[in-house]
Amino acid sequence: MAKLYELAKVLRSKNSGPFEVTLDILFDNQASYEELKASNTITKETIARAYNIKTSDIHHLVFFDPALGIKITMAREVSSGSAGDRDVYGAQQHAPLMNIEVGGE
Repeated sequence: MAKLYELAKVLRSKNSGPFEVTLDILFDNQASYEELKASNTITKETIARAYNIKTSDIHHLVFFDPALGIKITMAREVSSGSAGDRDVYGAQQHAPLMNIEVGGE
């Protein structure tokens, strides 16, 4: 069993407007991407557990085969730049993805 950070080339996050954050998981080879996809590890439920949010807060989860990537868009807890926002750009939100175990939890 491998951790997601061991398989993916890029794990990143960024704002998707002031009310959402987008997570990107990108691979540099077909085999690792297909391994992850076949494992059924990345689901709304898995992401919700990793981020301690409701599955309804996950607006999109898309596997994009031509780019060997996965895009996840979810609601921000507080809007970008408002009082209580600790990451205006949404650039530090990918860390919970790192230790997701591929092929099981």
